[in-house]
Amino acid sequence: MLIRRRHREVPELNTTSTADISFMLLVFFLVTSSMDSDKGLGRVLSPADEPQQEVQDIHRSDVMEIRIDDRDSLYCDGKHVSLGELQQQVESFVASRQTDNYVLNVETGRQTSYNAYFEMQNAVVAAYRKLGRQPIRIREGVKE
Repeated sequence: MLIRRRHREVPELNTTSTADISFMLLVFFLVTSSMDSDKGLGRVLSPADEPQQEVQDIHRSDVMEIRIDDRDSLYCDGKHVSLGELQQQVESFVASRQTDNYVLNVETGRQTSYNAYFEMQNAVVAAYRKLGRQPIRIREGVKE
């Protein structure tokens, strides 16, 4: 006596709508998620091959020195200052000048972090905005 075994078929799942649902979920999450936008300061730097402009004589009292050392410490005219104090000093320095014949000399160390540098720039730009003026030219250098 031979007993035949029945071959059972595994029931299949209907997966035709799975791709549609996956695509709709993907679109939903892309639309509802927020994308981080880059923040920065708009600066136009002079080209490297620009010819040197003639040097003007500027009196020492018309120069404000801003320095950030390798440990991100901020100094203004040799004194350790905070960002708020820097903004106030830049405001008073620029407001006290009758002409645009003055210099903000910015020096940074080689190990200065970008964050400290941009915070310093934000403080300087905020001082100019508070005064309703535009910086004439930004000249920056790295201290060796």
